[in-house]
Amino acid sequence: MDIPEYTALTVLGIVLVVLLELLVLRTGIFRRPAYWLAMAICLAFQIPVDGWLTKLSAPIVLYHPDHILGIRFPWDIPIEDFGFGFAMMTLTIMTWQHLKNRRGADDDAE
Repeated sequence: MDIPEYTALTVLGIVLVVLLELLVLRTGIFRRPAYWLAMAICLAFQIPVDGWLTKLSAPIVLYHPDHILGIRFPWDIPIEDFGFGFAMMTLTIMTWQHLKNRRGADDDAE
């Protein structure tokens, strides 16, 4: 069985971002309630917007059926979009925190 392209890239993105956090940057965001709250807020906006963009009754964004699993929830949102969103938002927050930590360490060295 072949894994659809968007599905494979989404899983790869999630794995790489998590490994980057755990093995390289080590910002500690996964232990912070603020990170999970930010993710919940983003998800609260992602669902209605993504649902509107991908609704099967009048889609604005189209997915080739061979590139996704075909599981859509809720409001016709391909489940891959949630993994992609997680990876994208986590990478952004992680990078921001890493740069903040580094700037703080630079300030301490002065």
